[in-house]
Amino acid sequence: MLIKPGRSSGNLIDRRGGRGGRGGRVGLGLGGLGLGGLVVVLIAAFFGLPVDQFLGGGGAATGPVETTPSAPQDEASQVVDAVLASTEDVWGALYRQTGDVYPEPNLVLYEGATPTGCGYGQAATGPFYCPSDQTVYLDLSFFRQLAALGARGDFPLAYVIAHEIGHHVQNVEGLLGRSRSNAMSVQTELQADCLAGVWAHYAQDEGGAVQLDDADIEEGISAAAAVGDDRLQERAGGVVRPESFTHGSSRQRAEAFLAGYQGGDYAVCFR
Repeated sequence: MLIKPGRSSGNLIDRRGGRGGRGGRVGLGLGGLGLGGLVVVLIAAFFGLPVDQFLGGGGAATGPVETTPSAPQDEASQVVDAVLASTEDVWGALYRQTGDVYPEPNLVLYEGATPTGCGYGQAATGPFYCPSDQTVYLDLSFFRQLAALGARGDFPLAYVIAHEIGHHVQNVEGLLGRSRSNAMSVQTELQADCLAGVWAHYAQDEGGAVQLDDADIEEGISAAAAVGDDRLQERAGGVVRPESFTHGSSRQRAEAFLAGYQGGDYAVCFR
């Protein structure tokens, strides 16, 4: 994945270090958990179970909370900023084609825990989108966990951001919060994977902030499969229970990403 010099998103808020200015590398810190602990925590989070019992209370953010967007200050935030800017370019152009304006979301980088418009967010729940404040929340340590689950390379970071931006598009279209059932949750997550694929289709444009190649797309498929509900249940040593799925199987997630990527038509994701 090639990051090209270009405009800053202007929508990145860095709260790391309790205020937003401390440097860091993508994926720093495992919180003292081994691979088995990471898998258990991820499964608990993905299935909506309480995770405090696995984390020993978690690490709450301290100090003033940064709410003002700022320019990226380190390599990790520069990569996140470039991907965010790329999603803005892609979705902005797609919305203009229909005569609409794409409302750009914020993205907050944080460590451990942070206040959000949807309650107090914790890194153990993984990256998430809050529709109340139209903001994506991201603790970069998640990507060490993702790598432990089999997602390799640098593109999984972009895939995850694009997936959460997909939830923002769903929110703009009035598609979030319609049902709490597992089946509807799976549909919502697969749709966000599809929308991430749409972004990847257009991110290959050489004029964009992020330039992708075939290897990146393979990494995206791998990342989608790595967080399939069946894969997580298998890694936990349990029986695969499709009726309990909330995000879709590894195959479903990979196929959803490819459906958006191959055609670049986001209408496919809403069928």
